[in-house]
Parts: sequence; C-alpha cells; structure tokens
Amino acid sequence: MTKNKVIPRALALAAGCTLLAGVGTAAIADTSAKDSQEIEVNVDIAKLEGPGALAMTVAGASSMTLTESGSDDLVRQFTGTLPAVSVTDTRAAEDVAEGAYWYVLGTASAFTSDTGASIGAEHLGWNPRLIDGGESGGVAEGETVDTVLDAGPDNVGLVDQELLAMAWDSNEVLEEGSWTASADLFLRTPSTVEPGSYRSKLTLSLFE
Repeated sequence: MTKNKVIPRALALAAGCTLLAGVGTAAIADTSAKDSQEIEVNVDIAKLEGPGALAMTVAGASSMTLTESGSDDLVRQFTGTLPAVSVTDTRAAEDVAEGAYWYVLGTASAFTSDTGASIGAEHLGWNPRLIDGGESGGVAEGETVDTVLDAGPDNVGLVDQELLAMAWDSNEVLEEGSWTASADLFLRTPSTVEPGSYRSKLTLSLFE
C-alpha cells in the first residue's frame, strides 16, 4: 500500500499555479477563514538606568561613489552626498559637564588609484547641511570647505579636521536627544588628471 506523501506548502502552491496557468477551468479552493481570534501582545520597556551616552552613527553602506558632474575644459568635478550622520545623546543633565559642547569633524586621506596615481585630499571639499537640527537652534552646520582649485580663504580641502556639525551647548540641546547632518561632497581636479579608479577614506569623528 502506497503511503500518501506530504508535499511542502511552497511546492504545492507552485504546482497549483502551474495548473491554473495551463487549464482555465481549474477549481480554486475556498481560502476564507473559518474562525479568527486576536492575541494582544504586550511589552514593558523599563527606563534605561545609568549615565547614557553621546554617540554617532552613519546611515547606509560604508562606501559611496562620486560621479562626474559640472566639469569644464580646465577642471573636472565629481560630486556625491555624504550618508546621513546622526548624533544621539541619552545622558541625564547631571552627567553632562557645564559648558560642554559636542562637534563632528571630518578629514580625508589622499585618493590613490590601482596604478599608484594620487590625488591629494586638498582637492576634496564639502558643503555641510543639517537634515534635522532640532527646534532649539542650538545645533549648527559647519562652513563650506572649498578645494585647492577654488579661490577664497577656505580652499584647503578636507586635509585637516573640518567641522560638519556642532552643538553650542550640550546641556541646552539635551532634551532634543538626536540630530542629523549630511554634506554635499565635491572633488575637483585638473582636466589632465590621470584616469583610473581612485579610493580615499573620509573619517568622521565625534568629540565633546
């Protein structure tokens, strides 16, 4: 006597789909529920104990790609957007020193290619902007940092640590708890730059 085989649900559904596709008169089983019940799901989330923390997170993947945009006969330009950078502060007011302030700085290494060619970090600039700076006005974005190919006093690129965002007073913005910033990045090189795939590391650091 042949035993009935248990067909996995996914295979049974696939077979049913094939049958329905090939034969227009195939019957469809009644899938309406015969009965239903609701289950209440509860959870108690206790208040965090301890000093809390000031922390930074960067959204998305750990890499990004600049694409060519706005080039001319003399300068090639490559642009992109820095992933969202969030700062959170879960500390109690008594755990924050009077007069303390936090700030996020960014610095880049030189771009190097697989062939050994190099583009200095002075060719990479950014335009910081707040995505969510809170309502108090106590968090500000950094100034635009231009590249060595631009005119002006801030044409140093991201060679040194440059300001992305900061809180003027950690205590004054503490109740807001979270803030987010980003930046428009731009790499500007001479039109004679050696072609290739280049890589740089942009390091973001949170200080207080």
